[in-house]
Amino acid sequence: MVYVALLRAINLGRVNRVPMAELRTVLTNAGFRDVRTHLQSGNVVLHSSKRSPTAAAKRIEDLVGSEFGVNADVMVRSADQLAKIVRANPLARGRTGSDTLHVAFLKSRPAAAATRALAGRSFGDDEFVIRGSEIYLRYPNGVAGSKMNTALFEGALGTPGTVRTWKVVTRLNELAAAR
Repeated sequence: MVYVALLRAINLGRVNRVPMAELRTVLTNAGFRDVRTHLQSGNVVLHSSKRSPTAAAKRIEDLVGSEFGVNADVMVRSADQLAKIVRANPLARGRTGSDTLHVAFLKSRPAAAATRALAGRSFGDDEFVIRGSEIYLRYPNGVAGSKMNTALFEGALGTPGTVRTWKVVTRLNELAAAR
């Protein structure tokens, strides 16, 4: 299966360093195939014999921990799942300026009660929509200074997440579809 793996909180300044060339080698040596990284922020497209995204995520987390000494959550989506995520973005419809759009990929699907409790919150011009294990985000005035951030969502929903810009999400979708 073709998967997209998103490593959380790596290569931020001098902490949690995971060189992408070395990551490709580690993953290839562990049996993943056609491993390709995108940018330096922990975006990986690969083939795996693992039949579930959760199993692939666990294996990658274990490898990153043992080989790089970094305890990073990894969110994995199949190529089909990512394509659906891209098609379903409710904040992208009819809008230009995709530089304001982001997607938070959650490690697990949040409880319905937590999702409902968060759904009533307002963040001014910033918007969010929770669908399954993703949060679609729109920051019309930019991310800096917004109170709508990953830590807020992780705390309220009880699951780790990692955010990618819409440009990165659509590029990863293209890379996964080409495999």
